Amino acid sequence: MEKMEKYNEPLIAGIERACRKYPNKTAMIYLGERYSYSLLMEWINRFAAALHGLGVRREEKVMLYLPNCPQFIIAYFAAQRIGAVPVPVSPIYTPHEIKYLLNDSEAETVICLDTNFRYVQEVYSDTLLKRIITTTYVELLPAYKRLVGFLFDKVPRGKIEKGPNVHRFKRLLLSSPPNPPVVEIIPEEQLCYILYTGGTTGFPKGCTLTHRGMVSFVDEIGAMVEGHVRDGEELFIMVNPLFHQMAQGVLFGMVLNKGNTAVLMPIPQVDAILHAMQKYRGTLFLGAPALYRMILENDRLDLFDLSSLRYCWSGGDVLPHEVANRWKERFDLPIHQVYGATEVGFTAMTPLDSPPRTGSVGVPLPSRKVRIVDPETLEPVPDGSPGELVVTSEYISKGYWKKPQETSRSYIQLDGETWYRMNDFLRMDEDGQLYYVDRSADIIKYKGYRVSCSEIEAVLQDHHAVVGACVVGVPDSKVGERIKAIVVLKEDVRGVSGTDLTKWCRDRLAPYKLPQYIEFRDMLPKSKVGKLLRREIRDEERRRQIKGIKV
Repeated sequence: MEKMEKYNEPLIAGIERACRKYPNKTAMIYLGERYSYSLLMEWINRFAAALHGLGVRREEKVMLYLPNCPQFIIAYFAAQRIGAVPVPVSPIYTPHEIKYLLNDSEAETVICLDTNFRYVQEVYSDTLLKRIITTTYVELLPAYKRLVGFLFDKVPRGKIEKGPNVHRFKRLLLSSPPNPPVVEIIPEEQLCYILYTGGTTGFPKGCTLTHRGMVSFVDEIGAMVEGHVRDGEELFIMVNPLFHQMAQGVLFGMVLNKGNTAVLMPIPQVDAILHAMQKYRGTLFLGAPALYRMILENDRLDLFDLSSLRYCWSGGDVLPHEVANRWKERFDLPIHQVYGATEVGFTAMTPLDSPPRTGSVGVPLPSRKVRIVDPETLEPVPDGSPGELVVTSEYISKGYWKKPQETSRSYIQLDGETWYRMNDFLRMDEDGQLYYVDRSADIIKYKGYRVSCSEIEAVLQDHHAVVGACVVGVPDSKVGERIKAIVVLKEDVRGVSGTDLTKWCRDRLAPYKLPQYIEFRDMLPKSKVGKLLRREIRDEERRRQIKGIKV
C-alpha cells in the first residue's frame, strides 16, 4: 500500500524533490556550461507555460526530434507538466521515418534542431503538425561560447525559414512566465511518453507507459543501486541517447532524482567521452558493448585519467566476455549489466554488492515477474533450461499504441495476467540470476541499437525491382551484429546493383539501419504457408562464418 501511494505521482515529482534539496547543485553540464537544479526547474516551468500558450493541451503529443542536450530534458518535462505526451525520437531519422512517426503518434508539435528543420518542413503538409519549435546545439550557451563555436566552425548549422507556425525555443523560454497553468495528472491513467521500437510487420510501434509505470520503474532502479550510488555526490557521463528508455531510466533513477550531475554528450565521440570523464571526474558510466570496445581500442586511452569511475553498466546488447575481462584488467572495475526492452523497461540488473557473474544479465527488478517458457507451447521449461523469457508487472504497458495486431503477437495471457514476450532466449540459475542465450531471428543488435529486420525488408520491397527480401544479423565481435540483406529481383529487371539498393535505403532509413552487405539470390526459403524462414538464413550465415567463408 505504501508503494502504491509512492507511485501515485507524476514523474517530475522526483526531480522537484531533488530541486528543493539541492537547488544550487549542478544538474547538468553541457558543452562545458553548468546548469543548476533551480535553473532547470525554472526553465521547465517557463517552457511548459510557452507550450500551453501555443495551444498545446492535455493528451497532445509533442515530438522531441533532438540529441542529448538541455532542451531535450526541458521539453520532456515541460510537456508532461501540462498533461501532454512527449514522443522522443532519434535525431538521425530521415524524412521518410519522421513522417510515419508523426502520423502514427498524431503529434501536432515537433521540437527539432535547425539541422533537421528541412526534414520536418518536407513532410509538414502530410502530417497533423500545427507548430515547429526549432533550436540549435548551442542555443542555451552564453553568447561568447556561441560566437567562438561559430567563428571556428565547430557548430553544425541549418537554415530555418520563418513562418507563423515556426517558433524559436529560446525565445519561447525567455518570454514565458515561470508559472504554467496547473494541470491535474492522474498517474495511473496519464501517458508519460510514447517511445518507438522496431515492428514485426515492417513499421515501428509505439510503446506507451503511464506516469505511475515510469515512476515505479525509476524508483526500482534507484532501489537496486541503493547504498552504492550516493545522493548528491555522483557525476554521470550521459552518452546513451535520451530517446531510449534505458537512458531515461538511468538518468532519472540514478542521477536527477538523487541530486547528482549528468554530463550530456550530444555526439558520442570516444575522445570527447574520455576527456569529459577526466575533466569532470566522472563516477558513473553506461554504454553499449560496442562503445566499451571502442574505448579500450582507442590509441590515446593512456593519456586520460579515469580513476574516478566507481560503477560501469552495459546495456542494449550482450556484453562479450573478452570486453568485460579487458575492462576489468585495465581499470580494476567490473562492468555490470542491465537488461530489458522498451516495452517493459529494465527487466534485470546485476547486483552491485558482488562481482557480476560471467554471462549473467542480473536478477529481475522487484516488481518484474519472469518465466522461461517453450516458445511454441508457452509452457515453463525445466529448471535451468533455456527458453523464451516472458515478463509481467502491474506497472508495465499492456500493448502498443494503435497496433492491435502487433500487441496480439507480443503480449500473451497466462494465468489471468498479461505477459510480454521478450523474443530473447535465456536460462535462470538456482539463485534467480538470468543468463542470455540467444535472440529472436527478427531482431538485430547493432552497436546497441535494436534493429527490426522487417522494417528494413519492407523498405527494400518498396523498390520497384525487388520482389523479395530477407534481412539477418551476421555476428561481429566489434559491433554485435552486422546487417545483411538477401534480395530477390524481379525476373525482367536488369542493371540494379547493391549500391542502388543501399542508396534507396539511405534515403529512407537511419544510418544504423542500413545493410552493410547485400546479396542477390533467385529465391528465399519459405514455409508451406509462405512464411519467410528467416532463421534458416540466419543459421546458414552463422555456419558460413564458423567455416571462415567471407560474407
